[in-house]
Amino acid sequence: MSPTGPRRTRVIALANQKGGVGKTTTAINLGTALAAIGERVMIVDLDPQGNASTGLGIDERHHSTSDVLTGTVPFAAARVETNVPGLSVVPATIDLMAFERESMSTSGRHYRLRDAIALMLAAEDPDQTTTYILIDCPPSLNLLTVSALAAADAVLVPLQCEFFALEGLAQLLSTVEEIRVRLNPKLLIHGVVLTMYDQRTTLADQVVDDVRRVLGDKVYATIIPRNVRVAESPSHGKPVLLYDYRCSGSQAYIRLASEVIERERRMRAA
Repeated sequence: MSPTGPRRTRVIALANQKGGVGKTTTAINLGTALAAIGERVMIVDLDPQGNASTGLGIDERHHSTSDVLTGTVPFAAARVETNVPGLSVVPATIDLMAFERESMSTSGRHYRLRDAIALMLAAEDPDQTTTYILIDCPPSLNLLTVSALAAADAVLVPLQCEFFALEGLAQLLSTVEEIRVRLNPKLLIHGVVLTMYDQRTTLADQVVDDVRRVLGDKVYATIIPRNVRVAESPSHGKPVLLYDYRCSGSQAYIRLASEVIERERRMRAA
């Protein structure tokens, strides 16, 4: 607890409508790195594929984010502790696809996630409050992603170092602006993290330069390298920081966590 009282929980949505950009990998390993430095972190798996859950070794899922969104159970009942101290996950199942179809005409559907998070936080011990909630969004700009953005304080965008990296980013940023106007005026762009960087190619350097030129200081200084240990770790149900702490991918996510914390300090001071 800080000298001025309990810290306010920060809700960060990890979003990119393009698949295969390292979004889930970033959610898992950023969450692990934040937990490792003393934060109390909950990952909300909002992707029907459930990869964040699997990547954290959660196979048996009694309750899921679908149950939370439909009001069947509260977050506290669906939350599962992982092998990482301080890190929990609310697993996802394919049932999330049914939630999206069935909720299209329901009033207040965009705010169900926000309201469920608020109820959970209101019931927590002030001295043991979750400090970060990371929402792993599906690779599309659908109701689930919109719900995440409506619930979030900020959005973190993983962006792969490839030729078409900037294509589609404009659409995501436009969606964020629309959400800010219509549903969530506090929503900010936390930052863009470049992923799957291959230092052997000139194309990767060109992409880094292009993205930094367009987005400026919105891009984190940390770049996540393409690393075989990062790719292997989900199949073992472990974050890469547990699978191989010394590899370049693990060290990059530790630096990213430090950078996220520093940005949080600046945002709170602004």
